[in-house]
Amino acid sequence: MTFQLKCLGAAVALLGTLAAQPALAINGYDFETFTFPGSAPDATTVTITGPSQALVLRSTVLLNGKNVTSLFVPVPGTASMVGTVPGLVAGANTLTLLSGKTSSAPLAQVRVQVITQADCNAAKLGTAIPTSAIGEPVSGVNLTGFVWTAAPANGSNQAYCRVNGNMTPIDPAAPNINFGVTLPQRWAYRYAQMGGGGMNGSVPGLAGADYNNRGMATAGSDSGHSGFGNAWAVNDEAMKNLGYMQMKKTRDAAFVLQQSAYGATPTAAYWFGSSQGGREGLTMAQRYPNDYDGISVSVPIVNFSSLMLAPEWIRIQEKPLANWVTPAKRTAIATEVIRQCDGLDGLADGVINNYMACRAIFDVTQGAPGRQPWAAKRCPGNVDPNPADTTAAACLTDGQISTLQFTHQRYFFATPLAFNNPSFGMWLPGTDPGGSGLIESQRYRGQEGAAANAPIHSHLGIAGVTGFLYQDLNANPLDYVEGGALNDRRVAISPFLDATDPNLNPFRASGGKLLSVIGTNDTLASPGSQLDYYQSVINLMGQGTLDQFARFWVMPMGNHGLGGTSYNVNGEGQPNTTFNIPNSLDRVTMLVNWVERGVAPPLTATVTSGARSLPLCQYPKYPRYNGTGSVTDAASYSCANL
Repeated sequence: MTFQLKCLGAAVALLGTLAAQPALAINGYDFETFTFPGSAPDATTVTITGPSQALVLRSTVLLNGKNVTSLFVPVPGTASMVGTVPGLVAGANTLTLLSGKTSSAPLAQVRVQVITQADCNAAKLGTAIPTSAIGEPVSGVNLTGFVWTAAPANGSNQAYCRVNGNMTPIDPAAPNINFGVTLPQRWAYRYAQMGGGGMNGSVPGLAGADYNNRGMATAGSDSGHSGFGNAWAVNDEAMKNLGYMQMKKTRDAAFVLQQSAYGATPTAAYWFGSSQGGREGLTMAQRYPNDYDGISVSVPIVNFSSLMLAPEWIRIQEKPLANWVTPAKRTAIATEVIRQCDGLDGLADGVINNYMACRAIFDVTQGAPGRQPWAAKRCPGNVDPNPADTTAAACLTDGQISTLQFTHQRYFFATPLAFNNPSFGMWLPGTDPGGSGLIESQRYRGQEGAAANAPIHSHLGIAGVTGFLYQDLNANPLDYVEGGALNDRRVAISPFLDATDPNLNPFRASGGKLLSVIGTNDTLASPGSQLDYYQSVINLMGQGTLDQFARFWVMPMGNHGLGGTSYNVNGEGQPNTTFNIPNSLDRVTMLVNWVERGVAPPLTATVTSGARSLPLCQYPKYPRYNGTGSVTDAASYSCANL
């Protein structure tokens, strides 16, 4: 269902003259875009499209019944016209597109609600929200602050009201959830929830111009801990809040505030998140399929409970001193991966586009038994003549090779976790083998050769190991044994934390749309786990069904921020002038157009970086150079299968 259909359906009660959908919308008339410039607080900038420019120019535009067509000008070379329309008033506003005669039936319509600074207070919005309005258990919802932010002098963002609040837990030992909601001065019946990052602990940035200027209310939370160190992680309600409940609670509170501020709830609800926020977005699609119309995620940490353990698995693998891969080996490892994988995409340019073939090479559980992909780097006689060698010529001992093999193959659980997930996909071979602590520079307590006072290993997600799993913040995570005493706890907490449910059919049936992008050089999240999740969805639903409502894109060589550069040596061993991996893509507009206008993004998108472009292919395809044409032009590549 498009946004226009929703708007017009809701407008029937208000106007009494509109059918459930615009009469001629099937002929291509639409409000293509509408934004709210900060420099003109009573205006909206609108692009109108139609079957042809001639027909568009003969149409009539009304704002609250007043003819404003003269404010529009044609967009050269398109079937569109654009204009900035002033005259929005406090309260309800209606922008209507007609075929040319003011008595004709509407072709399309947009509604806008306008609030002022006088609406940004407890008298208008209240001091509390009923707990019955929140879909997961809370003992109270308190609104603690109201701040009106005027549009900046440069007009880059429109004015908005910021509401702060907290939700008190059922378990008095659990921390509060702190949340924020922003209510734009001009609201287009849109809502966007912002995901968190890392282990959360703070309210994410809200009211970004890309959302606020589209008339989106925004919201986010600290997920239920802030300023508590890791002590919160031994509380199960706090763990569940991080895992899934805080997202639902924040969404429901934000809907109540929009109803209070504007007299209505949104007709288009979105989720935008990366990393932890990406996992949160997938969780919302899986747990609450009717709550969001569009979800955009990047580098989601899908198998959260195992991702927090995975650095410990590597350190456990490295307990024998002989297995320790030291930082000195990073260049040798990356150069060997490039040597074997760079040319698999038809071009030796220091970029590994064919990530599936590269994964298959270095995962020794795939292919013929006994393969030795690191054989060319093995130290003669298994003796390293120069352990401090940091060059590409450095060799690897058998123990170090065993650790690299461990890092690049799936880790199988003693007992399948939530949604019958049997394994964790670990990391793909790439050009940053030691990023995010995958390679450590020291020995830790419990490892051979560590000093008696050596530190206990820690990392970004350690609270999920010593807190969620061990329930003992002083525990040594290197004591973990797969299938051991903690196995029942592993199985118990997985459903609260892992976004690995492949059944997205309820989300699809609700009309939801999903965009997901991952990067194969991501050393923080697990690209292997992400790819395995993609495959599990395809196995269950089929590619054809998936393509109806989702895009599972893969950005080769993208890091945790989806940035990245080519390697400084190509697969032929020649010096390589590095360049930025193309990664620019306007996913907000793509998702809004899909949800509100029914305009699906292409199966293969195009990403850019300056003058360089590349196809962004859906899993499991990759961009393969065609053999001719500019290597900087996406048109010279095709999305190919392994």
